[in-house]
Amino acid sequence: MMSITDTDDHRYSPQRIARELDWNLLRTFVALAEARSITHASERLRLKQPSVSTALKRLEDRVGRRLIDRRPGHYSLTDAGHLLYREALDINGSILRLSTLLREMTDEVRGHVAIAAASHVVCPFFDQTLARWHRAHPKSTLTVNVLSSIDAIGEVQAKRASFALCLVRDRHARLEYRRLYREFFGLYCGPGHTLFGRSDLTVADLEGLNAVSFDTDRLQDVLSPVALLRAQSSMSEKIVGSSSNLEEVRRMIMTGIGIGPLPVHVAARDVADGTLWQVPPYDDLPAIDVHLVWNPHSVMNRAEEILLTMLRDTIDSTPIEDRTYL
Repeated sequence: MMSITDTDDHRYSPQRIARELDWNLLRTFVALAEARSITHASERLRLKQPSVSTALKRLEDRVGRRLIDRRPGHYSLTDAGHLLYREALDINGSILRLSTLLREMTDEVRGHVAIAAASHVVCPFFDQTLARWHRAHPKSTLTVNVLSSIDAIGEVQAKRASFALCLVRDRHARLEYRRLYREFFGLYCGPGHTLFGRSDLTVADLEGLNAVSFDTDRLQDVLSPVALLRAQSSMSEKIVGSSSNLEEVRRMIMTGIGIGPLPVHVAARDVADGTLWQVPPYDDLPAIDVHLVWNPHSVMNRAEEILLTMLRDTIDSTPIEDRTYL
């Protein structure tokens, strides 16, 4: 006679789950995990709601765990759901890439590279490496999607991006990181602002003035050194305009909405053109590191492997002083 413990061991055995688990159920679960409700997931999958609910029940039966806590006004992943979502992203990404890899099996490198990049990545060092890669493999293709840094890392985790160029706050154990370059942030105002064009400014002149900035400009976030710079300048604690996109922060500065931070080397041309003006402080500016982030568990095509290897090798052979922009 089988005991309850024996039944449970059989129910959760890796062999049984591997044998009975349907990959389509995992694909459905990824949509459920990223949705706000069963209805929302159904719309994303273009399936009827009962079909999605049935798929969830089948998956929960297969793994022997409740995956989503659904109550009136409440929809969230359980601990088991969070764990399965992480693994399902990995599996789903590998399956999606399989057909691409098979299609690109040829003597000539023709693969596609998808880069997820933060909007403020301005790096001649990277551009030169990218140009060398393209000259060597002109049949390969490339897309660059501009995202917030946290979303860029999410794309790498889900294997939807070859690698990311972004800021890093917390490091994920399953990802690899390499510092690509270092930049320094200064504070700027635009034409029409009361401080524009003045060369006699001190930090005291910024006291109480409106600020614009990046979404991650908070003391506990990735741009905390920039938040500290604003605080030390005694500017208004209230940020009147924010964005995750550098061009939009730049727009808000230029239109006079407030004083805001920009990488010094990025703003240099606008300063020379007379459309931006740097304000104090001018010394001891905060340094921010931009990283190359990739997923070592992702099966890459040849074009991706070659470009990533070129970047890593060039980073390793180039002192950080030559990858620092001020």
